[in-house]
Amino acid sequence: MRLGRLRLQARPHSGIKAPRNSTMKATITVLPGDGIGPEVTSCAVEILQAVAQKFRHDFSFREAFIGGIAIDKTGTALPEETIASCKGSDAVLLGAVGGPKWDDPNASVRPEQGLLGIRKALGLYANLRPVRLTPATLAASPLKPELLVGVDLLVVRELTGGIYFGEKKKTEDSATDVCTYTKHEVERVVRVAARAAMARRKKLTSVDKANVLETSRLWRRVTDKLVREEFPELELEHILVDSCAMFLMRRPASFDVIVTENMFGDILTDEASMIAGSMGLLPSASLGDGKMGLYEPIHGSAPDIAGKGIANPYATILSAAMLLRSSLGLEAEAAAVEAAVYRAVEDGVLTADLVMSGGKSVDTVTASAAVKSRLG
Repeated sequence: MRLGRLRLQARPHSGIKAPRNSTMKATITVLPGDGIGPEVTSCAVEILQAVAQKFRHDFSFREAFIGGIAIDKTGTALPEETIASCKGSDAVLLGAVGGPKWDDPNASVRPEQGLLGIRKALGLYANLRPVRLTPATLAASPLKPELLVGVDLLVVRELTGGIYFGEKKKTEDSATDVCTYTKHEVERVVRVAARAAMARRKKLTSVDKANVLETSRLWRRVTDKLVREEFPELELEHILVDSCAMFLMRRPASFDVIVTENMFGDILTDEASMIAGSMGLLPSASLGDGKMGLYEPIHGSAPDIAGKGIANPYATILSAAMLLRSSLGLEAEAAAVEAAVYRAVEDGVLTADLVMSGGKSVDTVTASAAVKSRLG
């Protein structure tokens, strides 16, 4: 369901010298979703427009329904029109889905089905969630400052397999959720994580529950073989998921790249997000075999603050930076957006989720404007 289309023809920016023939044309589908989703995605689109103008690109945007709003408008969490729009785009920017209005676990149609469905439809099997700290936000972390020195990690989560997508059965007295993984599913997500580790500090941590689960034993065996044969330079360690949860709190700086299955990754990434003190600073990218990707902040729809204009847009803007880098191949532009966000944070432009008691916070629009002004 296409809600609108916005096109920006980039014009030369005063004082900016872009290389010849550098103009890129790209179509981006925006899925605002529910809660604060429309507020934060509008900020990210504004930043992408500013990037297009500064670097002389041509980005066009189109919106579509997903999640609760899609249920209200069409009766399904993922309309066919949304899938078609996404498939016809170079990348997808997503806000958030869900909220109390649709929060019935027994409902046959739920907002989360839209999120799971679009990942499956686009073949996006690897979710990348970086966790990076800045000095200005250390006080917001629940961990002691000495534990935070050097924290810079990336979690790679498998997205389309495991218990979330397995066969499901229920009776009046029992329920069953089947967890299944294939060798191919493990190999492809581990390759994504291994390549990322090779470009970082060359350490890969694989997380499983191999002391109990057959799927985890397969995961460990396949990971061992693949890393040994294809990435012999990597340092590989295996950690049980319960130990990893503990080590993320005890020694987070010891991790470089973590790779794990769907459900474990869902839980661990939320835990890792609290190292930074707020989900409002953490982006994510969902990738497949091609350049197409879906980019979204890791926070939820935050219905308690929706419409109040106080949501943190930084995670969505940083997700837009990941979009520029991974789907459009625009490294300089991505780095410029990231630098602008972190400069704004270091300059004290903090939304309420990042401010300690008694501190001064800014609203969503002010935070976004601070990033735009720092793009140069």
